[in-house]
Amino acid sequence: MEAAQETPDRPPLDVAALRDESFLAANGIPQLMVVESTGSTNADLLRGASEDPQAYPDLAVLTAEYQSAARGRLDRRWEAPARSSVSVSLVLRPVNADGRPLPTQSYSWLSLLAALALREALLDTAGIPAELKWPNDVLVRGRKIAGILAQLGPLEGGAVPPVVLGTGLNVSLTAAELPVPTATSVLLERPATVDRTVLLKSYLSRFATLYRSFCNADGDPAAGMAGGHSLHKRVEAVLTTLGKQVRAHLPGDHEIIGHASRLDDYGSLMVVDSGGHEHVITAGDVVHLRPWTPPGNGTAGDDGQPASAESGYA
Repeated sequence: MEAAQETPDRPPLDVAALRDESFLAANGIPQLMVVESTGSTNADLLRGASEDPQAYPDLAVLTAEYQSAARGRLDRRWEAPARSSVSVSLVLRPVNADGRPLPTQSYSWLSLLAALALREALLDTAGIPAELKWPNDVLVRGRKIAGILAQLGPLEGGAVPPVVLGTGLNVSLTAAELPVPTATSVLLERPATVDRTVLLKSYLSRFATLYRSFCNADGDPAAGMAGGHSLHKRVEAVLTTLGKQVRAHLPGDHEIIGHASRLDDYGSLMVVDSGGHEHVITAGDVVHLRPWTPPGNGTAGDDGQPASAESGYA
């Protein structure tokens, strides 16, 4: 039997480094708040943006050392040990270079943009090869290391509502502390660093660059971005969901099983069922399945369903 893994050192975030004026100015971050503990950084920013919109401008950042009531998609809750994760939320008020608000249909790309930024940060900063799982997860070797949740803020006198974008990255969780067996953490992936301050700064820098480029392209996912390819192409290139057989759990207790073929112009997942019909999946859980094989060929169950699945929930 393996010995229990010792709890690693978990130093606090370096607040001075995060609030360094040159770092904030270079990335267009007007304010960065660090709190020791809160229920949910997303809930805090949603409330703040409702009560005092002027105090929460575009790219305002809130990060917490500990969250007691963090939530993910479908209202799932989770809790991680203090200082073991990067828990950060941003207020987004997307406008182009002329100050014109982006069309709200472009908002569906924001969580994918954040996932892409986090993937780049993990690769460049920690040396971890990550991939994206539609619609809002970051995986390493098939295991979930991070999740992202975008929530629409309140209407403000007829103005376009803000988006609050929350990201939770497992950093120093040990195997025993993982919420589910299909999760992982930076620590468990033999990283170049587990410094949460370094990881957070790297993520925020990459997010800000992609976000500004996306806004300046009027939220067009097909437009070229800083550094080359469009957001649509960049996401599809690292989206492990594409090409897989998937089970999409849809609102209303419906599901579709089929081949995940591509993303449409709005970031929705296109799934082709066994009859050749293409379905647009805009919301819901997606489970990656083994390739489907007809009954009698020895690799599927008696009912013809895939023999096993990879849920990736964390």
